[in-house]
Amino acid sequence: MSSARVDYIAPWWTYWLHQFPHVNLRFQPLDHTFKPRDEDYQQSLIFLGCVAAAGLGVNLLCLAIYLSCLCCCRKDEEEEESKKSNSCCVTWAAVAAGLICCVAVGVGFYGNSETNDGVYQLTYSLYNANHTLAGVDSLVTGTVGGMQSGLNEHLSRLGEIFAARGDFVQTLQFMQQMSENIIKQLLGLPDWEKAKVDLAAIADQTAYVEYYRWLTYLLILILDLVICLAACLGLAKQSRWLLTTMMVCGVLTLILSWASLGADVATAMGTSDFCVAPDKFLMNQTKDAISSDIVHYYLYCSQTLPSPFQQFVLQSLTVFQRSLTTMQIQIQGLLQFAVPLFPTAERDLLSIQHLLNNSEASLHQLTALLDCRGLNKDYLDALMGVCYDGVEGLLYLCLFSLLAACAFSVMLCAIPRAWRQIANRDRDYDDIDDGDPFNPQSRRMMSHHSHQANMHSFGSYSSSVGSQTSLHPPTQTVTNAPLSEYMNQSVLFGGNPRYENVPLIGRGSPPPSYSPTMRATYLSMTEDQIRHFGEDFRA
Repeated sequence: MSSARVDYIAPWWTYWLHQFPHVNLRFQPLDHTFKPRDEDYQQSLIFLGCVAAAGLGVNLLCLAIYLSCLCCCRKDEEEEESKKSNSCCVTWAAVAAGLICCVAVGVGFYGNSETNDGVYQLTYSLYNANHTLAGVDSLVTGTVGGMQSGLNEHLSRLGEIFAARGDFVQTLQFMQQMSENIIKQLLGLPDWEKAKVDLAAIADQTAYVEYYRWLTYLLILILDLVICLAACLGLAKQSRWLLTTMMVCGVLTLILSWASLGADVATAMGTSDFCVAPDKFLMNQTKDAISSDIVHYYLYCSQTLPSPFQQFVLQSLTVFQRSLTTMQIQIQGLLQFAVPLFPTAERDLLSIQHLLNNSEASLHQLTALLDCRGLNKDYLDALMGVCYDGVEGLLYLCLFSLLAACAFSVMLCAIPRAWRQIANRDRDYDDIDDGDPFNPQSRRMMSHHSHQANMHSFGSYSSSVGSQTSLHPPTQTVTNAPLSEYMNQSVLFGGNPRYENVPLIGRGSPPPSYSPTMRATYLSMTEDQIRHFGEDFRA
């Protein structure tokens, strides 16, 4: 039957997925036929989820081995080249993880949208088909009810009115036979009630599941993007607590990526098994409820080779039309010849004529609804939505899961190295001598203490010694002053014990920056005063 289809051709990716080995949990090969209610077939789909779980285990094991080697086998961090190499590796790893994560999120958004479009087309087609079947059932039920109740009631009253005229009574009996024939033809049409309920239930359940599936993947995509950006921010700011938090979130997201991969692969393979031979599955599912000729007629809708159901429908509708035409002719005759003799019969005759006109309008609607082209179009649209957009979107979601797993694996490899480099940098700063003038932290601390010392020294000097004019210069010369004296005086006037700030008074050539008052103050200090302020001025 599949070779006869020209309107629907399964895409190549469904055939590719259909060829995947189907193995149950006991590692027994199975048939590739789509059988969702079969236990072994369900196990073959669960087996794919187990394969994804095994991939997750291998991924976590590799990460654990890498982190163990990183902790145990440390390189010599004192070599400058190794530090530059490690920093370069971390930078490139972060860039690669960010790029892969961005590509994965883009692919995921596209796949999620495609899958949602396919499922929406499926539910839309199911609702349309359900509306068609409900219309057929409503027209058949309404016409049969009108014939059985309304027409028989009017014919009974007319029989009482025309009791004295045998020819009129015979006409009413003929119309009664035509009414029974119409009811028989309508009851011979297939009962769509069961199929209608099943289609509506399937459409509602599918729409409900798809909404939460789409929302879940949207949250996963946003979460992956946020974690990736936060990890890059932690690397840029060199924040250890942020990197640690993102590492924990990365492990959780890695587990979630592998879980979504298993679910997507299982769903894609099961849907592909259906898309390869959808007609066979539907005919097997409906063989107990509807005749196979009816299903074949609507699934293939071949105009060149009409099915037995099509011939049956055309025959029933033709009998229906002829019976209505004959009854309308009889009513026109009674209105013309019986009403002048029995005026009370006009009301019932006009009611029967109105009922026949409504039945004829229902006949035309029923003919249009029972045509195979409407339901066949809904069927093909549903197949296109599921097998083209739906399965394609699932494949993109599988690619997203793989790329996300790769991105977070690279990120989990880069974060520990960055974290260790940050720790080594802080430890190197702690190991530098506080007196080292090239230590940035020491410079900041020394500058801070120097400002405090200057404030304290000048305050002490002012309170103890008094005014500068009360001091008398010593009698000895100032040449050949020792170096320690220069250093102490540099603390007094400059606050920084570096050699470029040491005064050159001992050489007899003071710097231009020293004012005469400052030079006189230095020369006026006695040895006792130097010993008194020595603890404050000594570097």
